[in-house]
Amino acid sequence: MKEDLINLGFTDRVLQEASLYPDLYLGRVIAQSKDVYTVATKKTKLLSEIAGKLRHSITDVSGYPSVGDFVMLDREEDGSGHAIIHNVLTRKSVFMRRAAGTGHDVQVVAANIDYVFICMSLNNDFNLRRLERYLSIAWDSGATPVIVLTKSDLCNDLPRKLSEMRSVSTGVDLIVTSSLVEGGYSTIKTFISPGKTVAFVGSSGVGKSTLINRLLGEEVLPTKELRKDDKGKHTTTRRELIILPGGGAVIDTPGMRELGVESVNLDKTFTDIDELAQQCRFKNCQHENEPDCAVREAIEQGLLSQERLNNYKKIKHETNYEGLNSRQIEKQKNEKMFADFGGIKNARNYIKGKNR
Repeated sequence: MKEDLINLGFTDRVLQEASLYPDLYLGRVIAQSKDVYTVATKKTKLLSEIAGKLRHSITDVSGYPSVGDFVMLDREEDGSGHAIIHNVLTRKSVFMRRAAGTGHDVQVVAANIDYVFICMSLNNDFNLRRLERYLSIAWDSGATPVIVLTKSDLCNDLPRKLSEMRSVSTGVDLIVTSSLVEGGYSTIKTFISPGKTVAFVGSSGVGKSTLINRLLGEEVLPTKELRKDDKGKHTTTRRELIILPGGGAVIDTPGMRELGVESVNLDKTFTDIDELAQQCRFKNCQHENEPDCAVREAIEQGLLSQERLNNYKKIKHETNYEGLNSRQIEKQKNEKMFADFGGIKNARNYIKGKNR
C-alpha cells in the first residue's frame, strides 16, 4: 500500500499541505467526466463532486479540479452518494492551453506533473512550428519537457529530421521510439520512477496510447490505425491518470492538433532569438526594419529561419506579450497570477499565514 501511495504522488510536500485540513482526507484526481471526478485515496477510488462553497470560490475554469490534482475529501472510503471535494491543494505544475474556439477559456490538461512527454510521429505529423508551441507551454507549466519521436520505422530521412528538431529544442531531451522494434520504447522508462508523474501530449494518432500500453505490459488503452491521409484517429477521449506496475504514473490525454496558447515561456523555448535580441541596438526592437537588428542579421546569414521568428511573434501576439522582452513578460505573468491577492507581496503573506 505504501508503494501505491508513492506512485500516486503522495510526497512529503503533499502530505504536509494536506495536514492543514485535519478533518478531511487526501486523494488524487485520476479521471473526470463532466462534473464527476474519480479520486484515488489510500484505501479506494471514489466518484466525487466539488462542494458548493468551493465552486463559488472559483474565479475561472482553471480553478476547477483536473486530472493530477491533489484534493481534500470528506471521506476516503465508499459511502452514500458521491464524495465531496472541499479543497484543491497547491499545484507544483500545470499544463494549460487555451481551449480551441472559445476565446480566452483555459483548459487544464494535467496538473502536478514532473515531465511532459511531447509526442510527435516521424511521418506527416512532423511539424516544427507545432513543437515550438508545445515547448512554450511545457516550459511554462513548471514541468520538464521531453520530446518523444514515434514511428521511426516510417521515416526515411531520420538524420535530417533530428537535426531540424534539435535546432528548435535546445536543452530538451529527445527520444526516438518505434513500436515495431523490441525495446524500441525502453528509453522512456528512464524518466519514470516511483513518485513521478508523466503527461503524454500530442496530436491524435502519434502513438501515445501505444507507448503507454507498452509501459503497462498489456493492451489497456484502445489504439487505432492511421487514416488513409496518414492523420491519426481519436482514441483517447478523456484525460486519465494510470499507475504503472513498475512505479510512477502517467496521464494519457486526448489528441490536440490545435493548440491555443494562454501562458508560455518564450525565454527557454526561443533561447536563440532571446539571446540575439539582447544584441539589437534598441531594447524594444521588433526585428523588422530597425537598424542594427541582430535577429535580422542572423536570418540573412542563414543562422535563423524566418519561419521560426514568425512563430515566435505569433505566439507573443496570442499571449499579449507583443513588444515585451523576457523580463517584462515574466513580470506581467506574475501580476496576472497574483491579481486576486492584490499583488505578489500579499500572496506571500497569505501563504505564510496559512502555514502557521
